[in-house]
Amino acid sequence: MKGGSSMFGRRLRLLRELRRLTQEELSERLGVERTRYNKWENGVSEPSLMMLCKIADYFHVSTDYLLGRTNVLNSPGSKN
Repeated sequence: MKGGSSMFGRRLRLLRELRRLTQEELSERLGVERTRYNKWENGVSEPSLMMLCKIADYFHVSTDYLLGRTNVLNSPGSKN
């Protein structure tokens, strides 16, 4: 997934923009540096498994959605 845009990066950006958050705001909420977050959106690096789960929980989506394994936005049992 490294080097260029990735499905994860595109979906992360889409979800952030839907919430009308800046990279700075979201990185603060996730507890990471903005530069690290920026690398995720741009497909330069990937979050840890624990962070991937944290991002999925924050947006109420499945990790499969974030990774491009499904196009179903909400995770099962989600209220959104």
